Amino acid sequence: MLALTTVLLGGIHARGKRRRPRQVYCTTVQKGLLMKCVILAGGKGTRISEETIQRPKPMIEIGGRPMLWHIMKIYAHFHVSDFIVCCGYKGNMIKEYFANYSLYTSDVTFDMSTNAMHVHRRDTEPWKVTLVDTGEDTLTGGRLKRVRQYLEGEQSFCVTYGDGVADIDISKLVDHHRRYGKLATITAVQPPGRYGALELDGSRVAGFTEKPRGDGAWINGGFFVLSPRCLDLIEGDETPWEADPLMQITAKGELQAFRHSGFWHALDTLRDMNYLETLWQRGAAPWKMWA
Repeated sequence: MLALTTVLLGGIHARGKRRRPRQVYCTTVQKGLLMKCVILAGGKGTRISEETIQRPKPMIEIGGRPMLWHIMKIYAHFHVSDFIVCCGYKGNMIKEYFANYSLYTSDVTFDMSTNAMHVHRRDTEPWKVTLVDTGEDTLTGGRLKRVRQYLEGEQSFCVTYGDGVADIDISKLVDHHRRYGKLATITAVQPPGRYGALELDGSRVAGFTEKPRGDGAWINGGFFVLSPRCLDLIEGDETPWEADPLMQITAKGELQAFRHSGFWHALDTLRDMNYLETLWQRGAAPWKMWA
């Protein structure tokens, strides 16, 4: 996702800078209350420019499916299936993907003589997907503010970045948000270290741990639940959500953390892409909670 920074949010390191306009907001039926899910998918993804020169980062494929699809499947597993996708950089590719999605997942016959199409079998998820052009250079906060009209009437809604997956229980996250009644809930995660660690007994190597936890700090892992009142704190297109708005919410004592100690991984580099692809191909992708 975005580059990690060392801004503290009540003990939680905040991720997020200008490079990272990719969030997801969700809509779900939880205990009779309809929620929406917003996904930030408009960033340029400059840290993985080898791929993003051709497509927006949320459209980078893992197992033949865009990251965006994987994130939506996570939410849909917990009955959140009404999505608002904040498009920006190369956003037409996202629109074209969903415009043709039903065709991609169906068996069809094209009768060229009559210019007719007959669908034999349809295997399409029952999602509602609203795709919004929020500007190519708009920052994360600005993108959220630009979709406000699609959130009217919501008491709370989900938000996440379009480049991170986790085996997070969305139901428990939403329950946590409701239990504390704060303006915002942020998912706190502990990413793995980049390198393996040696376990030493004096000068003797006693063991080796592959990719242990990093420095123990809890960071912003996305997967937010927000009150629409949070949008009042966003000034405009030039406002990063992770900066002043989140700082103001924290200063008011209105930011609650949901600690997720399970799997979480952001797609920032080719190394990340290859790692997630390997997990998927091995049938060991922790975020694949759906059947």
